[in-house]
Amino acid sequence: MKKSLSFSAFLALPTVLCTLVDVQSPTAAIVKQVHPSSVVQEIAIPDRYLLSQTTSPKTYYVSGSGSDTNNGLSTASPFRTIQKAANLTNPGDIVLIMNGLYTNPHSGYVLGIMRSGTANGWITYKAYPGHTPKIKHNAWNGILIRDGASYIEVNGLEIEGNNANITLDYALSQKTNTSSPLTNGNCITIDGRKNGHTHHIRILNNKIHGCGGGGIAVIQSDYVKIDRNEVFNNAWYSVYGNSGISLYQNWNFDTNQGYKMYVTNNKVYNNRQYIPWIATGKIDDGNGIIVDDSKNTQNNSTLGAYKARTFVANNISYKNGGSGIHAYRSERVDIINNTAYMNNQSPEIDDGQIFANEASDVKIFNNILYAFPYKRVNSSFQNTNVLYNNNIYTNGSRIAVQGAKDVVADPKLLNPENADFRLQSTSPAIDKGLVWSMLKTDLVGKSRPTGAGYDIGAYEY
Repeated sequence: MKKSLSFSAFLALPTVLCTLVDVQSPTAAIVKQVHPSSVVQEIAIPDRYLLSQTTSPKTYYVSGSGSDTNNGLSTASPFRTIQKAANLTNPGDIVLIMNGLYTNPHSGYVLGIMRSGTANGWITYKAYPGHTPKIKHNAWNGILIRDGASYIEVNGLEIEGNNANITLDYALSQKTNTSSPLTNGNCITIDGRKNGHTHHIRILNNKIHGCGGGGIAVIQSDYVKIDRNEVFNNAWYSVYGNSGISLYQNWNFDTNQGYKMYVTNNKVYNNRQYIPWIATGKIDDGNGIIVDDSKNTQNNSTLGAYKARTFVANNISYKNGGSGIHAYRSERVDIINNTAYMNNQSPEIDDGQIFANEASDVKIFNNILYAFPYKRVNSSFQNTNVLYNNNIYTNGSRIAVQGAKDVVADPKLLNPENADFRLQSTSPAIDKGLVWSMLKTDLVGKSRPTGAGYDIGAYEY
């Protein structure tokens, strides 16, 4: 259990290395200034500027059989690279990505998004209907959203990292190498630390896997929705202590104190840390989902505490190395109707399927927490006003804190070893959940409630 260091304070430090002009050291104490060399000629990215809203929105097409000398305005003349389209986008534009394999031309990313939409004209990157395009990279990022880029949607893509080309022996030989994208690369990074905070971002319906670093890493951003993604096999080989989905140091875009950060309806599994976090020399992370330091207490942050609420609901988080779902040094987080199964796969990690740590104003309701019998199902370390209720804990698990309406029982999941976490007809989860008016459906869109009351976990029976 960490007591003084963030679980993912270093989760995305490599992302600052991807800039093509001015590469800065992430932290003087750990990483020397480095200048990653390109593997092929780099594509120049225009400087961000205020974009005209008078231009009619366009649809750009990209294909694995296209050419960047095309105009990109039809399926008959598509671009070859997604970046070519990204460099032209204005508010309201749509980039439709057709079948093809899209790889990185340099060590930074496959797709760098630096141009913004508007509140009434989001820029959307999505799979062409019926197509399954794939981004495959060995760079610092598959997709990088930065420089204040906002009102952006990424929908229906597959992003795969470099894990398939790395052995554990090689990764261990690189355990002090902070400057290698081969082992440290993230799949999707939303980075608000430089040249303006990112905000109003939607990451929807993507398949995200095989990255040595984080699956989806969100840093110093606001109004982010991460919904219906499958995030797996990430965080294996990085020295930075990554996780499947991480929200780090949420930032206040405005004074709205309602829900603004959403992690909902995702399947997150087998994200695991095999390489010690370089800051501690230990295996500390590889969480499924972590809300990290929304109090903004670390790395000399001057942002102030995040004032809005974060909603983590209807997720299935299973067989990750670290926790299933975890709020660390964070507040105003609601963790509702999730199913966490057999996380803490890493022998070094004992703490929790779903829990809060050094946190405040956190509600953990209507969740199924299924743990190893000899490991803790949750934790209560240095928390204030953290409430557990209407949860089901596996019989035999070590329970650190238990709400008045929590139940210790077999949740009777249908076939969890084969990743089927629906409820059996005799499950004690049926009709025993707390009503949560914000949550109208379950993971697959079934109405809540379906029976006499809300069911516990990600599925309604």
